[in-house]
Amino acid sequence: MVSNIKTAAALIGALAGLALGHGHVTGIVADGTYYGGFSLDYYYEKENTGTFTESVGWWAEDLDNGFISPSAYNTSDIICHLDGQPANKTATVSAGGSVEFQWTSWGHPGPVITYVALCPDECTSPTLDKTALEWVKIDEGGYSVADETWAAYDLAANNNSWTVTVPSTLASGNYVFRHEIIAVHGAETLDGAQNYPQCVNIAVTGGGSASPTGTLGEDLYHETDPGIYFNPYTTITNYTIPGPALMAGGEEHTVTATDGVESAAATSAAASSTSVAAAAAATTTSSSSVAATTSAATSAATSAAETVVAAASASASASSVASAAPAVTSAASSSCKRRRHARDVIV
Repeated sequence: MVSNIKTAAALIGALAGLALGHGHVTGIVADGTYYGGFSLDYYYEKENTGTFTESVGWWAEDLDNGFISPSAYNTSDIICHLDGQPANKTATVSAGGSVEFQWTSWGHPGPVITYVALCPDECTSPTLDKTALEWVKIDEGGYSVADETWAAYDLAANNNSWTVTVPSTLASGNYVFRHEIIAVHGAETLDGAQNYPQCVNIAVTGGGSASPTGTLGEDLYHETDPGIYFNPYTTITNYTIPGPALMAGGEEHTVTATDGVESAAATSAAASSTSVAAAAAATTTSSSSVAATTSAATSAATSAAETVVAAASASASASSVASAAPAVTSAASSSCKRRRHARDVIV
């Protein structure tokens, strides 16, 4: 019976990790105005009707909040996620203004990066060739050696959001903003990193004259880049953020200690462990008196196990991501790799 309790507890932890680990941008706030992002509902709308609700977020076949694997870096999926297609609406922000990207719950370690690509005309055009867009990095956050923490943990600590300042020198025009988290909890394995590229249409107004040369999406990363393929479970003395150099006037985020996020996760894990331990202790106590009250012990053990299993069921119902577990989106169709580590808040 104790074995059943442990199995159910492990299931709860696994489902919680999946719910925290994968994600997408639900919306943005550009110069104080909120714009809704892409929703999975829109995917089915388009599949069924040919159109979908207006959104600044690009359409994608991201059915499970999944990722793009390094083995797909040389394909168009790395640009704006699986089969990414232009959004049908455009937000507006002033040069020097801010864009806040709002994510679903996040729990993996890794860098946070934002690019922009100038569209030749309207970014909403269904004929826009995303493979021809040239991406310029305007914002990045990596790893703090001093605090031993990641930009993605800062994002999680800030209510799962990340604010980008648009360079004041950036030329006015219609841009696709490509905002991305690269989860590195599996980076010690080749093809183990996970990219979560999110694209939104934003028109920049009141800009300067800077129109730096960018990099094609399929050339942004390589599988063996030092920030993509490395061991995140040893002492990190230096971390190279993947991708091309930051443009002049771009923002290098200072990653700070996110003890609040990690402590919250640790507290949650401790609470779960305490609950399981209590259930196990109750079972042990009941078992010790089995000679006198065998029936009562069996009833108590069964009740404890059913309680944990019920919690696992509730956790599964609460997580749309978990319903798709263990499958995750990947050009290589690989599963989410997770390791136990003090810095990874999901375990």
